[in-house]
Amino acid sequence: MSQFITELYVQLKEGSDKIFVLDENRPLVYYSSLLKRKGLDPFLRAPGGFNTDLASVPRVPFVFSFWGGRAHREAVIHDFSFCKDSKPNLSFSLANRVLLEAMKCRGKPMRIRYPMYWGVCIGSYLYYHKRRVGDKL
Repeated sequence: MSQFITELYVQLKEGSDKIFVLDENRPLVYYSSLLKRKGLDPFLRAPGGFNTDLASVPRVPFVFSFWGGRAHREAVIHDFSFCKDSKPNLSFSLANRVLLEAMKCRGKPMRIRYPMYWGVCIGSYLYYHKRRVGDKL
């Protein structure tokens, strides 16, 4: 069964109001049944010190009021899986499906998870494999 193995511990990056950093001693670990079924390492491990912007939901009032701040853990795993050196290295499509799986396992309702999933499918390709795990945002 898919699940987050560890909790999310982040701090706002010094000098930023949008970038968060995972606690150095507390990686975020997610077990994916989807990856297991695909024969891949089912554990995604975003390391301590990893930089993330959490869920990049546009700050348009209507959009943000429905989908902003709804899936922090899931967004960190998605950001991690988009890195060109993440282990396992996932395709664009598979990384997005893991996001959908993670939202479902955390009990996010369909009205939250599907619009967020389609949003990343449509709007995130330009960011896929553009950075490394250790890069600072």
